[in-house]
Amino acid sequence: MSLNLSKRENRTVQLDEIDRRLLALLSKNSRRTNNSLAEELGIAASTCLARLNALRDSGVISRFTIEVDPQVLGRELEALIFVKIRPGARHLMANFANEMKTKPGVQQLFFLGGADDFVLHVAVRNSADVRQFVLDNLSANPAVATTQTSLVFEHGQGQGEF
Repeated sequence: MSLNLSKRENRTVQLDEIDRRLLALLSKNSRRTNNSLAEELGIAASTCLARLNALRDSGVISRFTIEVDPQVLGRELEALIFVKIRPGARHLMANFANEMKTKPGVQQLFFLGGADDFVLHVAVRNSADVRQFVLDNLSANPAVATTQTSLVFEHGQGQGEF
């Protein structure tokens, strides 16, 4: 069964050292100007822009996003909720995934291989909100067999390597 939660295709793009450095710079700050990127990379601005467009066109760069701090919005608590779908409800997995992505507080959704089927990363005000989220959206869902919730004490993002 394939859920196809993303628009990824199976393809590989070869990157050279300049492409890798460009991606690393953009990963740290995607709002940098083309001129500042070109200067740091030691290439012409037109070359930098052409490389950036090629990275977009090839799908290496799929989108530019912002990162919002949930705590600033009053969402002090983050949790990972592991979800197992009932064996008889496997045909509902795509619907479940699409529905969960629209729920307030859901930051990320992961479709897994292994013991669990999904992990939901949620950001909410407090533990009562986590409890209510699980009760309203998971325990009441006939497709869901079990859930397990883990609180996130700290969340960081790696730099990645390109």
